[in-house]
Amino acid sequence: MDHELWVLVGLPLLIFAARMADVTLGTVRIIFVSRGMRKLAPLVGFFEILVWLTAISQVLQHLDRPLNVVAYAAGFATGTYCGILLEGKLGIGLQSLRVITEEDASELTEELREARFGVTSFAARGVRGRVRLLFTILQRKDLERALDIVRRHHPRAFVSVSDVRSANEGYITPRPPLIGIGTGIRKGK
Repeated sequence: MDHELWVLVGLPLLIFAARMADVTLGTVRIIFVSRGMRKLAPLVGFFEILVWLTAISQVLQHLDRPLNVVAYAAGFATGTYCGILLEGKLGIGLQSLRVITEEDASELTEELREARFGVTSFAARGVRGRVRLLFTILQRKDLERALDIVRRHHPRAFVSVSDVRSANEGYITPRPPLIGIGTGIRKGK
């Protein structure tokens, strides 16, 4: 590639790709930190900053070219999007699933337990009278599978989902750890 073509096309593409990669890594690192993955987050951060230094050094050396600055900003935006997509694919962490239904939930409870979800069931009182509250903590990757079971039995149930930073002493469907690094989950006896 001749020098002028490199400056016009190659360099902006390099800046874009490097910035996209470092922001993707940064997004995933922040998610790891928020989920308490203390060993993996710094490792990702190490590679994040190496890539960032490459991108920023090229922008600063070539500030006279506006396309490089645009490539840097576009890489940031794209990296944020890619980081969110990647995190969704990894499905790391725990979530709390709460289901409130006015109907008898014994079949739902049984099917969730057969699917290896630990379910706690409560009789409760809602605005319209008696309800059944089901509560479980599950691996994020298993959420859709659990929601499918809930929808099949009680399509009109009130369902809420929230992230869980840590849990211990209960039953959580076991998952192999990511890259040999533990998730911080302590299983009960």
